[in-house]
Amino acid sequence: MPRKRMALQRRTDTLTDLPLISVAGLHTGDRAEIASIADAIGEAARGVGFFRICDHGVDLGLIERTYAVAERFFAQGEAAKARYYIGHSPNHRGYVPFTEKGDYPDEVNRSYEAFDLGLDLPADDPDFLAGNRMLGPNVWPDLPDFRETVAAYYASVSALGRLICQALEVHLGLQAGTITRQMSKPISQLRLLHYVRRNDVTDHKSVNMGAHTDYECLTLLHTRNKGLQVMTQDDHWIDVPVDPSVFVVNIGDMLEAWTNGLLRSTPHRVLNLSAERFSLPYFVAANYDTIIRPFAELLGPERAPRYEPFMAGAHLERMLVRDFPYFRTRLARDRKVAARGAPDSTTNPFERRLNGIAS
Repeated sequence: MPRKRMALQRRTDTLTDLPLISVAGLHTGDRAEIASIADAIGEAARGVGFFRICDHGVDLGLIERTYAVAERFFAQGEAAKARYYIGHSPNHRGYVPFTEKGDYPDEVNRSYEAFDLGLDLPADDPDFLAGNRMLGPNVWPDLPDFRETVAAYYASVSALGRLICQALEVHLGLQAGTITRQMSKPISQLRLLHYVRRNDVTDHKSVNMGAHTDYECLTLLHTRNKGLQVMTQDDHWIDVPVDPSVFVVNIGDMLEAWTNGLLRSTPHRVLNLSAERFSLPYFVAANYDTIIRPFAELLGPERAPRYEPFMAGAHLERMLVRDFPYFRTRLARDRKVAARGAPDSTTNPFERRLNGIAS
C-alpha cells in the first residue's frame, strides 16, 4: 500500500525543495477538503510559482506508454522524422528538429528535438480555415499506437489541468468557471521533448534549454530525468526533484496577469545533466481570443491593475516568433496576420527578472 502523504509538504526557509501536494481530494466533491487543497496549491503558486502534485489520477501506465511511443518516434532517422516537420504543417503541429533553435542567450549547448500537438480539431474547423495557426488538426506520425496513446494522454492531462484551474478559482475566491469558461477551445499544447547532450559537451551543468517563463496559464510536466531548475524569489537556481509518480506544476504568464501578480510565472531552465532526457510538458491555456486582464475581483483601491490587457493567442504567437525560426518566416509571409493584429515584439515582459528587473 502506498504511503499516505500530507496535503502540503511545506518548503524550508531556504527553499531547497518544492511543495508536494496530494490532489486526490479534488475528486471527492467535499468542499472543505477541496478548499484545503486549493489553498495549498495557491500558497505554492503565490510563492515560488512551482509545486508538485501526487495522487493526481493520471494512469502511470499511460504515462509510460506515452514515453514509449515518443522514444520510438525520436529513434527514427532524420528523413523519417522530417516527413512531419512542423514547418510543413499549416498550423503549429509536428516535429521540431534539433536545428529549429530559439533565441535564448544562455543556451550554450542547446540540443533537443520535440513533437508538438494541440487540441485535435477537424480540418473544417472555421478558425483553422480562417488561418489560425494555433488551432486545427494534429499531425500524426504513421507509427503503431502513437495516435491512440498520445491522444489518450492529452485528454487525461488536460482534464487534470482543468481540475487545478478549478482549485485556483476556489483559492482566489472567484466564481466557479471564471477561468475554465475561457478554456472551451483552448490553445493548450503538449510537447514530447527529447534532450540529447552533445558528445563535445564537457560541462554537464551547461544550459540545454535556456531560462524562460511559460506563456500559458499552467504547465503540467512529467519527467523521469534530472535537469530542470527553478529560479527562487531571491534569484537562486534550485533543482527540481524527480519522482515518476508526480507532476511538476508551474504558473504561466497568463495566470500571473489574470491574477494581477498574485500568482507567479517563474523562470526555469534545463541543464545537460543527463546524456539523454525525455519529458512531457502540457501547457494549459485559454482560448485564442480571450483577453487576459486582471480579474476585477482581485482589484481594489490599493490593488490597481499591474498588467495591460493582451490577447492570449497573440501573446503565444509573439513568443513562438522568438522560439521557432520557421514561425518567423511564416509570419513575415502571412499577410492575414496583419489583419488579425499580430504581435510586433518578441520580448516577454514576464521574463523581466532574468534581466535583473524586479517582478
